[in-house]
Amino acid sequence: MFFAFFKKEKERETHLPLLRVHMLDHLSSQRLTPQATFAHPHGGPCPQPPKLLQPRRSAGGLAGLSAALLRTDGFVGGRWLPAAAVFPVHDPASGAELGLVADCGVPETRAAVRAAYEAFCSWKGVSAKERSSLLRKWYDLMIQNKDDLAKIITAESGKPLKEAQGEVVYSALFLEWFSEEARRIYGDVIYTPARDRRALVLKQPLGVAAVITPWNFPSAMITRKVGAALAAGCTVVVKPAEHTPFSALALAELANQAGIPPGVYNVVPCSRKKAKEVGETLCTDPLVSKISFTGSTATGKILLHHAAGSVKRVSMELGGHAPFIVFDSANVDQAVAGAMASKFRNSGQTCVCSNRFLVQRGIHDSFVKKFAEAIKTKLRVGNGFEERTTQGPLIDEKAVEKVEKHVSDAISKGATVVTGGKRHQLGRNFFEPTLLSNVTRDMLCSHEETFGPLAPVIKFDTEEEAVAIANAADVGLAGYFYSQDPAQIWRVAERLEVGMVGVNEGLISSVECPFGGVKQSGLGREGSKYGIDEYLELKYVCFGGL
Repeated sequence: MFFAFFKKEKERETHLPLLRVHMLDHLSSQRLTPQATFAHPHGGPCPQPPKLLQPRRSAGGLAGLSAALLRTDGFVGGRWLPAAAVFPVHDPASGAELGLVADCGVPETRAAVRAAYEAFCSWKGVSAKERSSLLRKWYDLMIQNKDDLAKIITAESGKPLKEAQGEVVYSALFLEWFSEEARRIYGDVIYTPARDRRALVLKQPLGVAAVITPWNFPSAMITRKVGAALAAGCTVVVKPAEHTPFSALALAELANQAGIPPGVYNVVPCSRKKAKEVGETLCTDPLVSKISFTGSTATGKILLHHAAGSVKRVSMELGGHAPFIVFDSANVDQAVAGAMASKFRNSGQTCVCSNRFLVQRGIHDSFVKKFAEAIKTKLRVGNGFEERTTQGPLIDEKAVEKVEKHVSDAISKGATVVTGGKRHQLGRNFFEPTLLSNVTRDMLCSHEETFGPLAPVIKFDTEEEAVAIANAADVGLAGYFYSQDPAQIWRVAERLEVGMVGVNEGLISSVECPFGGVKQSGLGREGSKYGIDEYLELKYVCFGGL
């Protein structure tokens, strides 16, 4: 049925170069080498990517990226799927239009689910070794194209290019990790009390997984889910965030080049206007067996409600409100370095960013002084493509308004601005890295996730007080603390009500370790050896008459 949507594909393809040139004008000046032909395990060789486009000249003297990676249609059943409408994607740094992307709705989403379901019927029978090999090829292609992929991330999300390059490698590593885990899906043999029986436990893939991802890590949040799903034998339909669809579509192109069979990886981009109906369709379609979502807690609850109607398996990584505790015994310099890494990565727009800084009275003044100095000397706000930039724009003006609201609320209730505190002179979506002192628990920034470059510092006296403040939130994704007291380290690590704890460390994410939260921060775990279990069903087999 879904092939009916492809009838305008050739007509639309003639317009793609113009759409892609919009995006090329916002990317860097490095010329990239065209890709080689890749053998497809289920047929002939994959076609050569189109030749490099020559973009319009700009002040930066830009050259073209490979047009093969700059896709604007959805990807369904191994083919590029146009839609009846398109929506614009903008550069958050300048507001300029990057391109127009297919605005997929309910019909396209159902077609993608059908394609994924049909592909699952054969993909589940593919050997673990072959699935492993294909995921490894996809990983290799990501590494080969890492510079292109990073530029796409910076263009559509605004994050500094160095951070985008780091995300691409991190993203690819999930494919590598799960290519290895695909061959380690083991069952069990259980000896029962009955002498003539044996019990077996099999692990089998769930089926079609709907993957809904956010804009702040437009590549890594896909591979962390999709890598596990494909390794387990599931197929996927990805709905990327409306701000950052190009990364998901570039991954589709590389998956296709790697030989991932048609229908195994599908992408349905859509506008904010259609996001609700697409999300509901994915959660209620009877052919979908699994929902994996990263985003806000409020949206997660809506998706859970929809998924409950057919009792689908669900894993969710939702909002955070991470505490960062500095005890008197801490090494101040190490704590400041950890605070900088934890707070200001991606301009404070990560779910595990520290959102509340709890600093013990004896070390408070020293920490605040050194933290302020580090912010002033080590952070530089600018366009993500500028080499010295460490802080790019926020994703949109709504995000800036939330930071402004938190700052103004805190000031009105007695907080002191140590540094920053207002929109950056670059304007639009840029905000100054901000440090507040004299923050109290009744301020918005103390009980709401800011998701921006705001660091509020709360002074405390005792360990019990700090833990109580940290655990007062109804979410619990990550938490951090700095201490040199071994006994205190054990106590606090065990008492913090979060899914992940950084002890004397501000960066905790790793493909080898389980990622997820407690309370209203979500369900399930991603990455690590545990991540693949989210896409597997246990089946008990009783073998009698022996």
